[in-house]
Amino acid sequence: MTASGELHKRRGAAVARGVSSMISSYVDHASGGTLSDVDGREWIDMAAGIAVTNVGNSSPKVVEAVRRQVERFTHTCFMIAPYEGYVAVCEQLNALTPGTFEKRSALFNSGAEAVENAVKIARHATGRQAVVVFDHAYHGRTNLTMALTAKAMPYKHGFGPFAGEIYRVPMSYPFRDGLSGPDAAALATGMIEKQVGADQVAAVLIEPVQGEGGFIVPAPGFLPAVAAWARSAGALFVADEIQTGFCRTGEWFASTHEGLEPDLVTTAKGIAGGLPLAAVTGRAEVMDAVHPGGLGGTYGGNPVACAAALASIETMMELDLAAAARRIESVMRPRLESLAAAHPCVGEVRGRGAMLALEIVVPDASGPAGPTPDPAKTAAIQKAAHEAGLLLLTCGTYGNVIRFLPPLVMDDATLGRALDILEAAL
Repeated sequence: MTASGELHKRRGAAVARGVSSMISSYVDHASGGTLSDVDGREWIDMAAGIAVTNVGNSSPKVVEAVRRQVERFTHTCFMIAPYEGYVAVCEQLNALTPGTFEKRSALFNSGAEAVENAVKIARHATGRQAVVVFDHAYHGRTNLTMALTAKAMPYKHGFGPFAGEIYRVPMSYPFRDGLSGPDAAALATGMIEKQVGADQVAAVLIEPVQGEGGFIVPAPGFLPAVAAWARSAGALFVADEIQTGFCRTGEWFASTHEGLEPDLVTTAKGIAGGLPLAAVTGRAEVMDAVHPGGLGGTYGGNPVACAAALASIETMMELDLAAAARRIESVMRPRLESLAAAHPCVGEVRGRGAMLALEIVVPDASGPAGPTPDPAKTAAIQKAAHEAGLLLLTCGTYGNVIRFLPPLVMDDATLGRALDILEAAL
């Protein structure tokens, strides 16, 4: 039996069945854009831990910063005995997130926790209760964030009842709805006004590019129109940048592509080079509306994670990883477009920067929701790629989207090998 096989056997007796893994191999080490398993097999990594290792695995500055911090102290709880690292991360977030207004930040552990706290802050600051989210959205797996998330299986099935005062409206999905950005925004905001009431809305929460929902890039003009509606309604516009943030889309934050200045921004994933850290950053008057002691948590802004975040941000700046994401797109998109032209099952190539996707459909077939999704073929392509040494993720409400999230430090040669494997898989 292989070493991975032995570990898999141990896992079956120790790990809860509800925690699944994409492959059955077990990682031994990783760097740059590759992973190696305990049996010596190498994989090209197009997952980056779901957009986490933007600076690459075991990035030198991150490793050194973590080592130094671990030697000094590992935990005090910022609410008990504060430390500079937490303050420094907040300073960086306040400077880097969109908006020229004065900002404040608070640190947490995970993306779901950041989203929950953004909702808490929005409700407290506005005195309202309703939160508006969108079709195909993904915001987490906790009780509140399951309510915010659109997809039932596997995220919500059997776990209800969920938190109330959550309202869902249509997302701009150009491949399927055919609407312009302003028209899609009018449809969504009109539904809010009729079904919720503008004066009841605390926050409009949206991913600037949807992640788990299918890497959906809304039509131009949709996001600015929704943001303008929120402002006119006295609601807060909240950008969930957990998957799109930290250079992933070719800008530090995806909101920048359309000139958005969200009232609140949630971040996690790529912030700390693989260590657990998350944040809410926003307008000072909104963030400071919450009473002292109303925000926090035992591990939020852990000193080791803060050290990793500062080193990750320094690396992103020094290597200009926003430009690196644009370079990755310049290498990948022409190849993906070529594959789409050669394979009728590829309905669309979409995404921004190093956040790209293929939507797989049944050729020449359509239904009420547009082109007919082909989740079976999507899974087959993914399986063929895995067998050839390429880690691919799927996503989408219909399970028919192949997504690409390479570490932003991946070189062109490795990208080329990945695309060759993908072509063979198709």
